[in-house]
Amino acid sequence: MATETTYGARDHARAQEGSRAEAMPVVPAQDWPAPPGEAGRLVWAETVAGGNYTHKVLARGTELRLTDLRGDACAHLLLYVADRPWERLNVADTVKVQWNAYLGESRLLLSDQGRVLASVVTDTSGRHDALCGTSTLVRNTERYGDGSPQSPSPAGRELFKLAAAKNGLGPRDLPPSLSFFQGVEVREDGTLDFTGSTGPGGSVTLRAEQDVTVLIANVPHPVDPRTEYISTPLEVLAWRAAPTGPDDPLWDASPEGRRAFLNTGEFLAARGLA
Repeated sequence: MATETTYGARDHARAQEGSRAEAMPVVPAQDWPAPPGEAGRLVWAETVAGGNYTHKVLARGTELRLTDLRGDACAHLLLYVADRPWERLNVADTVKVQWNAYLGESRLLLSDQGRVLASVVTDTSGRHDALCGTSTLVRNTERYGDGSPQSPSPAGRELFKLAAAKNGLGPRDLPPSLSFFQGVEVREDGTLDFTGSTGPGGSVTLRAEQDVTVLIANVPHPVDPRTEYISTPLEVLAWRAAPTGPDDPLWDASPEGRRAFLNTGEFLAARGLA
């Protein structure tokens, strides 16, 4: 189809309607096969290519499932309260308040206000990281020859800048991030041991405990020792659900977690949101 004219370009563009690529968002999300029991409730369905990013605002109670389709995805995650972006994921508090540097089922993702942004509902991977953050332009340029967003080896922080800008945020709004599906452990001497992935199909499900803005960059982990830039597709699905309540075992999984849920509930109640 000729595209030399405006009419030709228009006809060519319209002919692409309904086409599917390996990595793309699906609109409406309900057209994507839903997880068992969630038919008709999907609000986000997307496959994020390696070296790419995505973002979305999710309502309180929404469940978000990330899946490492081929075993070499690494989902770097940032969270912000949707209408108050100055309250955001605080990795240091997430680690120290819960006395644990390793993410997994029943862990909470906390803000610096002592409130819960999201909870980890299920985890079949177990290979995550709350210590290293994401890759940078300087580091990727040193390792791969380039780290700019349009290069073959984009850095996570550079992609976060793009996602942030689309939500009214700037570079100064980017705190350290969490990483899912590529693990790191601390050795006795304090050095880091990269444990990598558990292989294709690992997933983690998060539950939004407030209205949150989600930023995700799917790029190699910054301490991945492989010399090549290896990053494979990440599936992102989200569906309507309910926030954690006092009758959920997660609420009382730890004294620190219970206090964080109480802090969150009190704040939301004062604003008429719970």
